[in-house]
Parts: sequence; C-alpha cells; structure tokens
Amino acid sequence: MKISIIGAGFVGATTAQRIWEKNLGDVFLYDIVEDMPQGKALDMMESAPLLGVESKIVGTNRFEDCQNSDIFIITSGLARQPGMSRDDLLNRNAEIVSGIAENIQRFSQDSIIIVVSNPVDVLTYLMAYKTKFPKNRVMGMAGVLDSARFRYFIAEELGIAPQEVQAMVLGGHGDEMVPLSRFATVSGVGIEHFLPREKIDQLIKRTREGGAEIVKLLKKGSAYYAPSAAIMEMVESIVKDQKRLLPCSAWCEGQYGIHDQYVGVPVILGKNGIEKIVELPLTGKELGELQESARHLAANIAKLNLSHR
Repeated sequence: MKISIIGAGFVGATTAQRIWEKNLGDVFLYDIVEDMPQGKALDMMESAPLLGVESKIVGTNRFEDCQNSDIFIITSGLARQPGMSRDDLLNRNAEIVSGIAENIQRFSQDSIIIVVSNPVDVLTYLMAYKTKFPKNRVMGMAGVLDSARFRYFIAEELGIAPQEVQAMVLGGHGDEMVPLSRFATVSGVGIEHFLPREKIDQLIKRTREGGAEIVKLLKKGSAYYAPSAAIMEMVESIVKDQKRLLPCSAWCEGQYGIHDQYVGVPVILGKNGIEKIVELPLTGKELGELQESARHLAANIAKLNLSHR
C-alpha cells in the first residue's frame, strides 16, 4: 500500500510514525516547508534497524511523488490556539484543503481520503465537493478520537484498564458532538451500573471539551498523539479490510434523518472505504442532538459559498 500524508507537522509526522511502525504500507510524507518532511522521514528511517520495520518513509516537497496513493491523510492547516474554536479555522484551512483536493484529483483519482484538518466535518464536505470522488472514499476522522477520549475518561474515573471500556461518540467534531452514554460499557456492562448520572454528565462535558483542554495545557498548538492513533486505527481497518465498526464523518443520505451532508456516524470501514452506515436505535433526545449537530455543520458549510451540484 502507498499511504500519503499531506502535512508533516505534529499530527502528520506522528501519524506517519505510527503507520510505518505498524508496517501498514510505504508512507510518503508531504509538506510545503522545504527539507522538513525529508528530515523527519530520515530520522524515522534511521530507527528501522532497531524496530525491524520493512516499510519505508519518504519525505517530499513534490506532490507528484504522492501519485497513485491508495490512501491520503490530510493534516495540513492551522492548529487551534487557546481561546479558538475549530470553526475559527474554517476560512484559512478551506483554502489549503481546496488546493490539496485539486492535486489529489490530478494525481490519484482512485484513492481513499481521510480528512483530519479542522473543522473536519466541513472540510470533508469540501474535499468531496472538490474531488468529485465517490462519497464512500472520502471521510473525516473525528469520532474515533472523541470516542477514545470518552473511553479514557470513563476508565480513569473507574480506575480500570481503558481497553475494557467501549463507547461511541457521534455528530460533528465540536461542542455539539454527541457522546452516547447509553451505549458505553465496561466489558459489556453499561456504565450506569458503575457511575451516577451526574458523574456521567461530567464525563460527557469533558469529552466535548477534550481538545480544548489539551490546547489550554499546551499553550500553543493542539493534540497530536491521540489523533494520530485514531487515524492509524482507521487506516489499519482499510488496509487490512477489517470491517471495523468505527464512528467517522460520513456522507449521510437520509440515515438518522440527515440528508446530503457529512457528519459523524457509525460506519463499517474496509478496503472500499465506508462500506455501510450503521443506524443505531437512538432515543428521541439522542437523535435530536445528532440532528442539531448536523444543522450546525450545515450552517458552516453554507459559509463556504459552494454552488449546488
């Protein structure tokens, strides 16, 4: 597999390392900053004798080196700073993603695209609009990360191993995300058997503010360790055709009452990209929150002033 990562900053470089160390494919790390991706790629490749990794990482400033990639991961763009929302990044990052979309359409028309740049759901819509790729091959990374945060916060509160916790977060990657506590379990047992409602609500609030919490602590920049792990999980499911059930920003055509829009929903992720959207039996309140999140995203998409097609 040829996996190209567009943007060699903290998220892109850490993602490259995780994918490369898993031997999921040859990684091409692209950035416009001269020599920077080459330096990071060389640094990682020099650890190959110690790690026994057989794949390669190539750093490049030439987009054409990413030609015929099987998967593109888009991490380019401005990162959040303290006091900023993901939506504040919209205009500048939309310009960047539009340029990337044009290059992908030019060099790799059969690839699968995973958008990571924020605001991710809106930029995923933009990427699909610009490339005109089938919607199953364009998706956004958000739900896997938000769900991982929710799972960790539950495990931390209960003092148990994080891998024992399963949870699902739907909706847009922002303050309107929808952590589904009713589906959160510890080894199959609902978390309401372990935690009072008040505590669960606190964990939901912390999940919604999870990215901002890290931005505030870092003072400059945003998260990249957990996001890169989330991206790697999605890539692995595609490369190995695992058909994992994962929450991703996917194109809805009536599912959950949402039409012609990208929003975080559970999907089956395999070699063809998004192979199916799974509709969970949501309560009226849960469905209302998901649809409200979608309306917020639609309002931001409208700011892009894209002509209808």
